[in-house]
Amino acid sequence: MNRATPATAVIASVVLVELSSGITQGFLSPLLRGLTDTLGVSAADLNWISVANLLASVAFTPVLSRMGDLHGHRRVLRWNLLIVLLGSLLVGVSRDFGTLLAGQILQGAFAGFFPLLVGILRNRNRDRSGEDAEAESRRGISVMVAALVAGMAFGLVASGFVARTVDSPTAALWVPAVATSLALAATWRLLPESDHRPGGRVDWAGGILLCLGLTAVMLGLGLGGTPGWEWTSPRTLGCLGGGVLVTALWVRVELRTAEPMIDVRMFRHRGVVAVSLVTLTFTFCMFGLMVAHAVFMGTSRAEEGYGLGLDPFAIALATLPNLLALTLGALLAPAVAAAVTDRLTLVAGSLLMAAGYATVLAFHADQALFLAGTAVAGLGTGFLQHSTRTLAVECVPRDRTSVGSGINELLINIGGSLGAAAVLTVFAAHTPAGRTLPGLSAYTVSWTVCVLVSLAGAALALLYRTPKADDTAETGR
Repeated sequence: MNRATPATAVIASVVLVELSSGITQGFLSPLLRGLTDTLGVSAADLNWISVANLLASVAFTPVLSRMGDLHGHRRVLRWNLLIVLLGSLLVGVSRDFGTLLAGQILQGAFAGFFPLLVGILRNRNRDRSGEDAEAESRRGISVMVAALVAGMAFGLVASGFVARTVDSPTAALWVPAVATSLALAATWRLLPESDHRPGGRVDWAGGILLCLGLTAVMLGLGLGGTPGWEWTSPRTLGCLGGGVLVTALWVRVELRTAEPMIDVRMFRHRGVVAVSLVTLTFTFCMFGLMVAHAVFMGTSRAEEGYGLGLDPFAIALATLPNLLALTLGALLAPAVAAAVTDRLTLVAGSLLMAAGYATVLAFHADQALFLAGTAVAGLGTGFLQHSTRTLAVECVPRDRTSVGSGINELLINIGGSLGAAAVLTVFAAHTPAGRTLPGLSAYTVSWTVCVLVSLAGAALALLYRTPKADDTAETGR
C-alpha cells in the first residue's frame, strides 16, 4: 500500500503538515505586545498562553502517538489536523483572553503531528537494510525539523504583515486557520496509511494520571509567588505535592500495565535518560524565552527604559535570524553527528545555546548583537532539535516508532512548560503593581537562568553513549 504513493508526494505532504505546525506555533509572537493592550492583560499573563498550549500538548501527544501505532498513522493524523483547525478557528474569532486561551489549548494538538509523520516515514522504510533505513529516517527527520522551523518563520512574517496592513488588531489571528485548512485539504489523500499495526489498546488510565500530575505541577510552578499563590500557601504546596504524588502513582501504574502509554522501563537505559534530560534543558530555554523575547523586542526604550521598540512586522523580521539559524542547525546536524559523534553534537548544541543567551544578556541594548546572540542560540537549538528527535526514534522498536517519537515530543512540551512557568514566575515577581510590563530585571534573570540551564545540558550530554543493537530491542520489552 505504501509503495503506491510516490515518495515525492509523501515528502511534500509531510512538509505541508509540518509547515502548518510551525505557522501555528510561530504566528502569535509578533502580536503579543499588542495583545497586552487589545485584551487588557499583562505580559506575565501572556505567558499563560505558552503554559496552556504546552500543557495541552502534554495531554495530546502520548494518546495520539499510541493511537497512531494502533489504528493507523494517517487516520489519526486526519483527526489531529481537525482538532488543530477547530482550535485555530476559536483563536480567529477570539476577542477576549479566555477564548484565545481555549483556542490555544486545542491548537496544542499539533504536538501529535511529528510522531505520526515519523511513523508514516519509518513504516515506508521497513523493508530496507538497517543502515539504509536509519540514514533515510535521519534525513526525513532533518527535513521535518527544517519544515517546522520554516513554518514558524513564515507564520511570524505573515501575522506581522497582516497586523501592519489590516486595521483590525485581531485580523492576524486567522493565519493558523488558513494554514491548517490548506494542509488538511492537500494531504487528505496523498499520505499513505501504515500497513503494519502491532495491535493492543490505549492506556487511558496512564494517560489521565500523567496529564493530571504534570498539570498540577505546572500550575504550582506557574502561579507560585503570585498573589494568593505564595510559595508557602496551601494551594501552591498542594499543587506541587499532589502533582508529584500523582506522577509517582502514574509510574507505579505504568510498571504494572501490560501495554503502558509510556514504557517507563526505557528510562533504565543511560542513553535514553541522557537524551531525555538534554531535551528538557534546551526546550526549557527555547519555549521559556519565546514570549519574553517577543515582548522585549516590542517594548519602547523611551517609555520603559529598555527594549527594541519594534512593530509587529519588524518583530517578525527580527526573529528570523534565530529561526534561520535553527533551520541551518537542523540540516547540518546529520553531517555533524557523522563527523564528531552524536554525543559531541549534543554537547555542541548546548554550548552554542549558552553562548547565545550570554551574548543577549551582555548586549541586549544593542539590536545587532541581540539578534546575533539569538542566532547563535538558534544554531545550537537546531542541532538539538534534530539530534534528540532522531535518537529518541532509534532507541525503540519499529512497531512503537510513534510512541518513541511521542515520548520525545512529550519531553519537549514538559521542558517548554517548565521554562514558560519559570519565566512567568520571574515576570510576575518583577512587574510593579498596576503595570502590564515588567522591569528589565525580569529579562536579565531569565537570560541568566537559561545560560545556566544550557550549560547543564552540555554536562548532561556527556552522559550519552550510543546504544548497542540489543539495547534497542530490549527497550520494547
